[in-house]
Amino acid sequence: MERSGARQIPVVVLAGFLGSGKTTLLNHLLHRSGGSRIGAVVNDFGAIEIDAMAVAGALGDSTVSLGNGCLCCAVDGSELDEYLERLARPSAGIDVVVIEASGLAEPQELVRMVLASEHPGIVYGGLVEVVDAAEFDDTRARHPEIDRHLGLADLVVVNKLDRVTDASRVLGAVRALVDRAAVVPATYGRIDPEFLFDCRPSEERVGQLSFDDLHRDDHGEDGHAGHLHTGYDSLSFVSDRPLDPRRLMRFLDSRPEGLYRIKGYVDFGPHDTRNRYAVHAVGRFLRFYPEAWPAGEQPLTQLVLIGADIDTTALRKELEACVSDAPHADEHGMWGVLRYVQEPGDRPGQGPGDGYGQEPEAPSGDPGDPAA
Repeated sequence: MERSGARQIPVVVLAGFLGSGKTTLLNHLLHRSGGSRIGAVVNDFGAIEIDAMAVAGALGDSTVSLGNGCLCCAVDGSELDEYLERLARPSAGIDVVVIEASGLAEPQELVRMVLASEHPGIVYGGLVEVVDAAEFDDTRARHPEIDRHLGLADLVVVNKLDRVTDASRVLGAVRALVDRAAVVPATYGRIDPEFLFDCRPSEERVGQLSFDDLHRDDHGEDGHAGHLHTGYDSLSFVSDRPLDPRRLMRFLDSRPEGLYRIKGYVDFGPHDTRNRYAVHAVGRFLRFYPEAWPAGEQPLTQLVLIGADIDTTALRKELEACVSDAPHADEHGMWGVLRYVQEPGDRPGQGPGDGYGQEPEAPSGDPGDPAA
């Protein structure tokens, strides 16, 4: 398709498996953009748009939020053009648009949608794939199609390298799977924002993607049967009553193996009216951290659970049983939560979409000390 000679805004697809750190990376870019204005399309798999809440400036006019489904199947190309139109209009002053895909989206489909866009003001800016170094081997074992995703990437960010003891091996394994993509090591999603502008593929590369990978007829009756999200279910839970910390920790400690991802915000009641607790779990890793309630926002618990072969009805009943009838949380009951609060020096305030979990150490000293 022939483009007009007007300025075109690159549209970058940001993909990666559940909890890999896409929202962390996007937040880092938004805060460290060096004067460049970044627009974001944020796609959540669950009905509650947790990742959009965690993205800096999510309430501004530079972010479009798409919840309750994978963008690769939830909308068609014309609908995507409508979202991009909001961000690409000259009055918005945006220099690059980032589509943050859900952790179960099919990158091939998203790239195809951008390449097929009829919008004259945008151009495909490349695929950034985020890899969770700590979960890389297990993710590949469960989902071999991850190898194909890496082969399509123009930039691969290997995140959470501080959580592995064999970083060189993981980086080598990733490099063996990519095709001319730069492989960038990272912790907490911290990369140079210039990578976002430099990852745009060559015309030759785009042509190869278009014909070899992207223009196949995948949209028949079972066109999405091979996508990651077809094997996963999500549960969204909201409560306007506080949760009991002891009951919630029993639930989290006994969560089934198939429950891979938990993210959201927890209200533990008026014992601390200043803070809510963001919760983040990937696999067996779990973390809480307190953050201030947004001004004027009603205290709510909002959680999204994503997993394979999970009994969502049973999980909902277990969460409902965590709702507290007490006027305030038992202070001693918070000890179990505080064991999983971030350590001093961790990056604060990025929300549960940050894709980073830590393994708690046994508490020491005063069990009421948040550092315990």
